[in-house]
Amino acid sequence: MLTVSATASEAIRLLVESSDAPESAGVRIAAGEPTEAGTPLSLALVEAPEPGDEVIADEVFLEPQVAPYLEATVLDAQVHEGEVAFALHDLDDADEQTSRNGSTPD
Repeated sequence: MLTVSATASEAIRLLVESSDAPESAGVRIAAGEPTEAGTPLSLALVEAPEPGDEVIADEVFLEPQVAPYLEATVLDAQVHEGEVAFALHDLDDADEQTSRNGSTPD
């Protein structure tokens, strides 16, 4: 199952609060338009999950087609000068980073 870091969770909460979206809003991760290089993922602020979406931590909604590909993955975020950048990392990579710097991922 996808894990949501504390930083990503806080960033999503701030996005929802700063928008006109209801409290039930969150981010939805879905498959984008396929290209020759593969199928990118899209992340969008939505008012509620769509039927069949997998709901993670009440704030992240996974399109059913992408959910299996995000097992053992962490959704993380960096906030810099009011801008939010989300990133997906393999859970093993996040654990490895934690071991190296002695801190836990947010």
